Amino acid sequence: MEQTKGNEMRNINVTDDHDDDEKWVYDSSVDHKGRLPLRASTGAWKASLFIIAIEFSERLSYFGIATSLIIYLTKVIHQDLKTAARSVNYWAGVTTLMPLFGGFIADAYLGCFFTVLCSTIVYLLGLILLTMSWFVPSLKACEGDVCAEPRKAHEVAFFLAIYLISIGTGGHKPSLESFGADQFDDDHPQERKNKMSFFNWWNSGLCSGLLLGVTVIVYVQDHVNWGIADIILTVVMALSLLIFIIGRPYYRYRMPSGSPLTPMLQVLVAAISKRKLPHPSNPADLYEVPNSQKAQGRLLCHTKKLKFLDRAAIVEEKENSFEKQDPWRLVTVTKVEEMKLVLNMIPIWLATLPFGICVAQAATFFIKQGVVMNRNIGGFLIPPASIYSLAAIGMITSVIIYEKILVPILRKATGNERGIKILQRIGIGMLFSIATMIVAALVEKKRLGAVKKDPVNGSLSMSVFWLAPQFLIIGAGDGFALVGLQEYFYDQVPDSMRSLGIAFYLSVIGAANFLSSLLITLVDHVTEKGGKSWFGKDLNSSRLDNFYWLLAIMTMANLLLFVFVAKRYSYKNVQSLAVANCNEDDHDAAGSMA
Repeated sequence: MEQTKGNEMRNINVTDDHDDDEKWVYDSSVDHKGRLPLRASTGAWKASLFIIAIEFSERLSYFGIATSLIIYLTKVIHQDLKTAARSVNYWAGVTTLMPLFGGFIADAYLGCFFTVLCSTIVYLLGLILLTMSWFVPSLKACEGDVCAEPRKAHEVAFFLAIYLISIGTGGHKPSLESFGADQFDDDHPQERKNKMSFFNWWNSGLCSGLLLGVTVIVYVQDHVNWGIADIILTVVMALSLLIFIIGRPYYRYRMPSGSPLTPMLQVLVAAISKRKLPHPSNPADLYEVPNSQKAQGRLLCHTKKLKFLDRAAIVEEKENSFEKQDPWRLVTVTKVEEMKLVLNMIPIWLATLPFGICVAQAATFFIKQGVVMNRNIGGFLIPPASIYSLAAIGMITSVIIYEKILVPILRKATGNERGIKILQRIGIGMLFSIATMIVAALVEKKRLGAVKKDPVNGSLSMSVFWLAPQFLIIGAGDGFALVGLQEYFYDQVPDSMRSLGIAFYLSVIGAANFLSSLLITLVDHVTEKGGKSWFGKDLNSSRLDNFYWLLAIMTMANLLLFVFVAKRYSYKNVQSLAVANCNEDDHDAAGSMA
């Protein structure tokens, strides 16, 4: 009888705990007044929709500018093809590397909300200056519609404006995506599944903005003028900022936890200072705080890799594990594992750079190819940058097919809540990038053949839609690789570094843009010595088909390296909240569901 009563009491306690978890959110987040968030009125989709709205506006303006930039530089600023391509790559590189700084500021000091707010204001200032460069007489390129030589003041204002936009993107991009994903509780089963879908729908919203940016905005740029397009972008961004602020009561906020670099340095210093100590045979002897004492973040399970760092968590005889410890002498297993996570990411980051170089070609040479081809469809002249919309269509299509068809099937087949592992998804995207470069090389070879037969009208004999396959394929690949990279770098970093995690993803694209510029310079130098450069003054005197074949071979070889690294990768493994449960075989299925 007493045993029955005891079981009944335990069942009541479990029910009460479940009801409490359903009512409140216990993931170390707070509401806009600094209180424990109420699940029903904060976070999840109701909050993330406000956040997706401002991302839509940012992508609308970014791609409206980025895809037409190479055309603007060649037509208005009068840069040659090589210089314009390098200028675009440098700007894109800065834009995608600046988030490393913005993500650090968000995680360490300001938090995501205020970082997004400040950076969006900087972004708006860039758009306003861009608009002024078209309408303020002293900043205009010239007095007439066609400029033989643009004013220096216009060049300065233009480049200052687009780099202000880069700085704004640096704080906006990593913080906003991380802030959106933070609206879902990792420890709530339904919200955890919704978070997995969030990255897919986030990118669908991103692609919708891209689609309008490279169609409507580019059309206005091409058929009206850049100034009117800039006014539209400025108004849309201002309205989206207002929407973002209106959503403030619905958000869940994570408080900044100080520099994320300090704990990693502490691990390194402690490990070096204890380098002569013997490694314990039982990992349970290493120092860790109980879940009940953990103020913020989740506890991680011990892994067998990079054992040297485990020494930082060895408790010496003179140290009492129940007393406050010197963090530069003794750190927890979780801090050690967080250091391992960051170190394990380096090979993955490096192995994804060739994919990023392939992606960089879509906004430079692919667009420039569209300029010289036949863009007349039934009397309507398609703006060359609008062909980029096919990449967005390819990405949206692949994301929807993956989310709605493949994931449910794969979940049943593999038992993994994601369907397939994150790195497998990235690898599939890399296969698409190889196919893109092969198709691009074949199409460019055909175009050059037409030019050889008719040097004047050869390119015009080919429709711009010959470029459609390479845009659709790279877009479909982005639906796997880019979304996978976002999910990977958000999920696999320490919980206190999630904005920086998104910045790491963006830095892949940023570094790849710089590498693309470096590769163009190197190939130009080598081929010029061999007789004729692959990059002439215009496309017709260039050999982009050879450059695309080079990228295809490089990416193919790199994919083999990526598979080798991915097979040996250990995913983040989080302890159960109820007990210190660490299942070595459950790394990707449970431990890394964030």
